[in-house]
Amino acid sequence: MSALPFEGADPGALALDDGTRRRSFQELADRTNRWARMIREGLRLGPDDHAALLMDNRAEGVEGILGAIHAGVWMTPVNHHLRDEEVAYVLSDSGAKAVFVDEAHAPAARAAGCENVLVVGDELEAALASASDEPMPLDGPAGGNMIYTSGTTGRPKGVKRARPASLGKALEGQRAYARSIACDGSGPHLVTGPLHHAAPLMFAVYDLACGAPVIVMPRFDERECLRILAEREVHHTHLVPTMFVRLLERLPAEERAAFEAPALHTVLHGAAPISRKAKQRMIDWWGPILYEYWGGTEGGVTTFIDSAQWLERPGSVGRVVSHYEVFAVDEQKTRLPAGAEGDLFARHASVPDFFSYHGDPEKTAKAFLDPHTHTLGDIGCVDEDGYVYLSDRRSHMIISGGVNIYPVEIEQVLQEHPAVADVGVFGIPDDEWGEQVKAAVELLPGHTAGPELAEDLRRFAREHLAGYKVPRSVDFHASLPRTPAGKLQVRQLKAPYWEGRGRSI
Repeated sequence: MSALPFEGADPGALALDDGTRRRSFQELADRTNRWARMIREGLRLGPDDHAALLMDNRAEGVEGILGAIHAGVWMTPVNHHLRDEEVAYVLSDSGAKAVFVDEAHAPAARAAGCENVLVVGDELEAALASASDEPMPLDGPAGGNMIYTSGTTGRPKGVKRARPASLGKALEGQRAYARSIACDGSGPHLVTGPLHHAAPLMFAVYDLACGAPVIVMPRFDERECLRILAEREVHHTHLVPTMFVRLLERLPAEERAAFEAPALHTVLHGAAPISRKAKQRMIDWWGPILYEYWGGTEGGVTTFIDSAQWLERPGSVGRVVSHYEVFAVDEQKTRLPAGAEGDLFARHASVPDFFSYHGDPEKTAKAFLDPHTHTLGDIGCVDEDGYVYLSDRRSHMIISGGVNIYPVEIEQVLQEHPAVADVGVFGIPDDEWGEQVKAAVELLPGHTAGPELAEDLRRFAREHLAGYKVPRSVDFHASLPRTPAGKLQVRQLKAPYWEGRGRSI
């Protein structure tokens, strides 16, 4: 019987529940060790090798991440909404030597040519049954997740965060991290978002390390979310602004008024900008239990703000967490005084080279000012009291419903359309999703702008990209604004849509 890596947990108590599969803490500890042994001994992956998960929200997604951490390997959760060619890119670029899938996504994994494809169900259970449940040594290497995120050039890249020196140190770090973001293992943690996103996945893993049972929603539904929060006496959860809007706008007033969840005391949110109106309404409804963070897959949570602080400084994303410093710089990379707007950099005092982009040292180098200081490309300011405010995004990344969307990837597809001379893709405001994808197109001679051509461009994009990347609308321009050096002036295209909003992300 394996020792529990979950602090203070009752071995027989519920640890993981996806609505179909339920694991006690002891069962989850045993399965975690079997996952780790299967990866290392059955599949013969060594420390620092790569594997991947491609499946809908289910218990095995959490188990796979835990198993990889204990095995010392990198695990990439792949977005299951991607097209087959996009899945193939991620699996190839990551160097995954094994991929764990559900039946629905097995064809995409096999088409990508991965050498080991294990399907959850009988196949995976047989592999786990034949593996040892002997715990991995705490002084052995710790693995981690490698989430794919986008940048300013090229295709998405996997982010590798600096890992602790050992598995034991990793587990200690998870517990400390959980407590720093108001997750203390005191009660159930509800996962409302997809497990291939860093925030809902890892916040749950950190809380689990503190002894919190994790409930996984297969998909987000407003009424089901409220039901689980109340009936399961959930203590902690993570939502994105789109979910707030749906809860506020899609449910009748009487349903909202009837909702009571007295055990709920931590609602984390981030990953996308939220309107002040929507956040104020959520605080009025649920009370001062919202905690907003700013950061990214690269650096994790960098700033944090509770409801009381936000009500005093609406629009702020908070002050830095332990070990971090945030400051703005001008174009010459000179530090700016308090209140001055510039490129935001985050300095991690204790860990140099805090992250890297897998297989891309040039992109990694561009993200760092020095070994301790990196940027995510955001523009903003830091006030005299250390509160950070965001105003724009240098890379013009689109964040829709908490999902990062990479404009250049969409532009590269649309440029292949026979009617397109030039194209720019950017985000415009969307009350529900935060941002939606807009394409600005300059046509080649002989083509006529209009609704039919716009729809044809969207159809063309849909053939090559996941649905959430397809432009919701297309504008036609006689010519697109570019600098003499050829750089597209995206801010000029975006400005009319963001006018009067106070920020452009």
